[in-house]
Amino acid sequence: MSNKISTLILSDEFSTNEVLKLFVSEFDKLDLLEQTKDSAESLNKLSSISGKSIFIVDLSTYKQEKLDLILKVTQECKNCKILALSDNPSVDLIIQIMRAGAREFVPIPIIKNELFEAINKIIAQFEEVKPKTNKCKIISVFSNKGGIGKTSIATNLALELSKLTKENVALIDLNFQMGDITTFLDLKPSFNISYMLENIDKINETFLLSTLERYKNTSLYVLADPPYFKQADNIQPKQIAKLFNTLKDTFSYIIIDAEASFDGKNIAALDNSDMILLVTVANLPALRNTQRCLELFERLGYDKNKTKIIVNRYMENDEIKDADVEKVLSKPIYWKIPNNYFAMMSAINKGVPVSVLNSNSNVSQSYKCLAQNISDNLLRENMVKKFENILTNQ
Repeated sequence: MSNKISTLILSDEFSTNEVLKLFVSEFDKLDLLEQTKDSAESLNKLSSISGKSIFIVDLSTYKQEKLDLILKVTQECKNCKILALSDNPSVDLIIQIMRAGAREFVPIPIIKNELFEAINKIIAQFEEVKPKTNKCKIISVFSNKGGIGKTSIATNLALELSKLTKENVALIDLNFQMGDITTFLDLKPSFNISYMLENIDKINETFLLSTLERYKNTSLYVLADPPYFKQADNIQPKQIAKLFNTLKDTFSYIIIDAEASFDGKNIAALDNSDMILLVTVANLPALRNTQRCLELFERLGYDKNKTKIIVNRYMENDEIKDADVEKVLSKPIYWKIPNNYFAMMSAINKGVPVSVLNSNSNVSQSYKCLAQNISDNLLRENMVKKFENILTNQ
């Protein structure tokens, strides 16, 4: 019995309870615990278990209460993994469930082999030292016009993603001539991208996490630009692509502060990106430059959904309105970052992200919500295909 995993079921539906108890009893590796009546009792019971446990929770009723419970169990019961169920699944609900901390989801009515497959995945997670997600997303922050705030966006977005997801995030400075990320974060890294590329064949996870500069106590790791111009001249586009492929095994997100140019190295970064955040401001010269970028991206064969428009330093009373921006670019605005000169300049001058200086400022909240939106959208893309067949067959 000691080698079995304690398993607790919480469902308000009698038939669901009976089916779950029957199936769990057939699973040799699980030890079914006496059923609890409500969320508080479930949390108390799970908190008292010292070993591994699985919590199977049905969100067909009292969804918000159960979501709150999943979050509490995730935070307070480190050896417990959660399997969620619902009789009315939707992609949005599944995203909420996974964001709260559940590891797997199974729709109701329960199909035995689907339940067993989900349980086996959870058991495998107990046995892995660190699960390989293999779902790294590369996001380039780009503008072909300097001084528009893309470094601030890349830096603050990377930090917020690391805080939100608790996953490893790499922030790469591809501004080989005038990189500013280390200044924005007040870092003095021992290694830079040139060193990384020279040792590309030696790279493994241990090498990466010890070589890239970690930002304080977060899961954000910074790869700085070369300190000397000559080092940048020796970097080839194919090396950039190889570097990204190597980083993918260790990092869930790679955020690139791309150079404001269309040289081979930058094109290689954009080619290999899953998403391009194209930064502009609401004035005519910037919008014309953005328009040219979109035309070039089209010639490069990029999918239209790959590029997202970010309006930086946004003010509601700007002479050029949202509708004007979207009309000029023939593309919707993806995100607007409010203009807050004092907060941003104060953060830059102190060498800290704006959320560290003032987490309640409108611009800090905007970066936090942008990270949430990007994370949820990428999670949605990953899950839609997985659950599309399930949802259509209900």
